[in-house]
Amino acid sequence: MGVIAFLIFFPFLAAVVLSLMKKQSKARDGVVYTSCILIVAAVIYLAVTFLSTGQTQEYLVETAVWDHLILAGEIFLMLLVFYYGFRYKKYYVVLLSAAGTLPIVWEELAGYGIEGRNHITVDYLTIIMCLIVGVVGSLICLYAVSYMKDYHKHHTDCRDRTSFFLAMLFVFLGAMFGLVFSANLSWMFFFWEITSICSFLLIGYSQNEIAIRNSFRALWMNLLGGFGFSLAILYCTLVLKIANIQELVEIGSRNGLGDFVAIPLACLAFAALTKSAQMPFSRWLLGAMVAPTPTSALLHSATMVKAGVYLLIRLSPAMQNTLPGMMVILIGGFTFFAASVLAISQSDGKKVLAYSTISNLGLITACAGVGTSEATWAAILLMIFHAVAKSLMFLSTGAVENCTGSRDIEDMHGLIVRLPKLAFVMMIGIFGMFLAPFGMLISKWAALKSFVDSGNVLLMLFVAFGSGTTMFYWTKWLGKLIAVPHSSRPHPDTVHKDERVALGTLAALVVILCILFPLISSNLVRPVLVAMFHTNELSIITRGDIPIMLLMMCMIVIIPLVARLLTAGKTNKPSLAYMAGINKGDDVTFVDSFGESKQMYLANWYFPELFGENKLLKPCLAVASAILVILMVVSIGGVL
Repeated sequence: MGVIAFLIFFPFLAAVVLSLMKKQSKARDGVVYTSCILIVAAVIYLAVTFLSTGQTQEYLVETAVWDHLILAGEIFLMLLVFYYGFRYKKYYVVLLSAAGTLPIVWEELAGYGIEGRNHITVDYLTIIMCLIVGVVGSLICLYAVSYMKDYHKHHTDCRDRTSFFLAMLFVFLGAMFGLVFSANLSWMFFFWEITSICSFLLIGYSQNEIAIRNSFRALWMNLLGGFGFSLAILYCTLVLKIANIQELVEIGSRNGLGDFVAIPLACLAFAALTKSAQMPFSRWLLGAMVAPTPTSALLHSATMVKAGVYLLIRLSPAMQNTLPGMMVILIGGFTFFAASVLAISQSDGKKVLAYSTISNLGLITACAGVGTSEATWAAILLMIFHAVAKSLMFLSTGAVENCTGSRDIEDMHGLIVRLPKLAFVMMIGIFGMFLAPFGMLISKWAALKSFVDSGNVLLMLFVAFGSGTTMFYWTKWLGKLIAVPHSSRPHPDTVHKDERVALGTLAALVVILCILFPLISSNLVRPVLVAMFHTNELSIITRGDIPIMLLMMCMIVIIPLVARLLTAGKTNKPSLAYMAGINKGDDVTFVDSFGESKQMYLANWYFPELFGENKLLKPCLAVASAILVILMVVSIGGVL
């Protein structure tokens, strides 16, 4: 219990210390470095200690004092939203915050709270989430130290509030630890709301008009989800007489109360869809791109959006063959396909990553909605690999932007020559997202197999065509990185040492996770499924598949090494490109058939007239809204 308390409270303590250190100094950097090391060490210690026994651990049954503190914290968060809502005249967030918090306050003060079950739980799924939040989140905080120094060199119009920024990153980590350890729904709701407010503050960091508008969009959408969470808590307390998420799952999975469980399931699923930025709530995550890169990485990979899919995975055994499960399946599957299509039209690297994140979260969401052991296996593995690979992509894109002044994919042409180290880690991140034998592709295959077994034809089509478009935009980006024009020259590499440590560690983790894929599946993920579904029958990855996966992994390294050995000591004579005319010798200009001098221009095709945001985004949001409203009404109305 001591390590659990440390992981929850220590990040908040670090945040307080950082917020008091207003000016940049080695002492402030040291606080961040030390805090990150301690968090990673505590997470690893907890994981090793738990895995040595493998027994689910439950704590804090009688918690009257802590319940009062949590209630006071919820009131404080509501008042904080009131302050910003009145300050910026955004009164709708005041109403949403009150609608979500006041019913919980009334429930507690009126004495309807339910006791008798544990408030803190540590199991295999908790350990997986702690490793994601602790390791990936700490690396993002480490990266942010030097990144923010360069950020304010390029954004001179933005007031330097780096201490506040770093403090909010650690508050995020503490809230996520509290969320994943909490078994009590009211405790989960408290930490859930902290992540919503932190995202609001981080997205609005620069305090310009666009940042403020996007931050309030993120706030109201997440507060709307919080309202759904609040309704679920009230229903569970007043009708089902339960307060623990595991009790809800047990009742739903054995169908003890039938359709009555559909109401809290639908409300919690709605909250999870908003938090994981599924359509029609995806715009808040797209708007988060105005924030500094560490914010994007933290929101998109390790913390904010993972809270939503984590909740759905927790609920997955109760969702099989239910209307809330069908709602989650259709929203997730449609979001996976629509967001991957929209990503084709984007040349802004962070925008591509944002749509890719929304798309992959849609696939994880759909897997959770299916509610079978195979689909949940795929969801958990997708969550793990996405957290690491997407964090690497966001941080490397931010590093490229600081070095070159641009994050446009077209400006990354020949990056393998201009910034080879950054290009190399970025390529590893891209490989991890869509190339065999990296875990994302294997997990997608497992997801497709589970959808086939479930007989959902529409979902199969979403996954098949969504995976095809995913390959299209990743291949375009990869092609830009490795294209080598003869006129390319190395670019000054201004990446700081701590940024390199974060990037190098994440790149190594992508490769290590691929190599250890079978061990992760058998020792971490399979026990989750045994506990959730009470079955050990899972044959997605067999012993015969392991040698093939390892061979594919080795070939990725062996082929470039062999090519290098065969060409060692040989000088290659450069050949000029044809360029549909007479090359003038610089590989940039040529003389056409009319004798006119023209400049060569190479660019990807982004199909803006077919897949642009102005063409597809609003129709996609409308379709998703219709699906969500209809199935929410049917799920709840059918019971009432």
